[in-house]
Amino acid sequence: MKLLRVGPAGAERPAALATPDEYVDLADIVDDFDESFFASGGIQRIKPIVEDRIESGERRRLEEVRVGAPIARPHQIICVGLNYRDHAAETGQPVPHEPILFTKSPNTLVGPYDDVRIPRDSSKLDWEVELGIVVGRRTRYLSAPNEAGASIAGWLVVNDVSERSFQLDRGGQWMKGKSSETFNPAGPVLVTPDEVEDVGNLGLWLDVNGVRRQNGSTSTMIFDPYFIVYYISQFMVLEPGDLINTGTPPGVGMGHTPAVWLQEGDVVELGVDGLGTQRQTIVRCV
Repeated sequence: MKLLRVGPAGAERPAALATPDEYVDLADIVDDFDESFFASGGIQRIKPIVEDRIESGERRRLEEVRVGAPIARPHQIICVGLNYRDHAAETGQPVPHEPILFTKSPNTLVGPYDDVRIPRDSSKLDWEVELGIVVGRRTRYLSAPNEAGASIAGWLVVNDVSERSFQLDRGGQWMKGKSSETFNPAGPVLVTPDEVEDVGNLGLWLDVNGVRRQNGSTSTMIFDPYFIVYYISQFMVLEPGDLINTGTPPGVGMGHTPAVWLQEGDVVELGVDGLGTQRQTIVRCV
């Protein structure tokens, strides 16, 4: 299944993708794609209903609605830094021996086509296309990476927007450069694992104003998604609906010589094979 949420910000309705241009509404059987939904086995419960509604033609046009993030605000957003060897090289950092973890504020989550706001006093606004993992059940102390699949509800596209001057020049706290409002566009859909043949071989790309800036593959990750879930579970309890951003391939703005930063009016387009595409316009914070 490909799950999504449609409607005005703060009032999104749960839905499922029927065709690239159509969806079926699920608000009569699901309150939201949130912690309680994932914890109660909601994906398995609604699957036959979704299939019946798609087959019966209960479809609505996507072009008529706003698409929000495909999950409700999570308990936490956990991120992995420098998870591609070539990205570590372009930033001048050594390849990590263990995953580098940091968090970003859960209220950074926005829809895939929503504007990204430039924070006040920003000077180095950057982009990062990433594969996102949504946690499907409460997870702690996994014994091995091969146990992680049972804890994954699905995959999605994320843009881990970053303000590098906040991140690197203001005391070394990465969270400060990651947590401004609108800094985590997600979606358009949450794709369940059965729909993805090989999550370890997905292409990722990102364009700024029509110029290709990032072009990579999850096959070059240092730590694969299953190891990441296993690893994080050794340090904290993952809750259903939590979001994990797994790192970005090379081509970020700070990796160019000279560096390239996002400006007001820029258009960012990005995607991951089989998971959909995003488009954001960069606007000034009011």
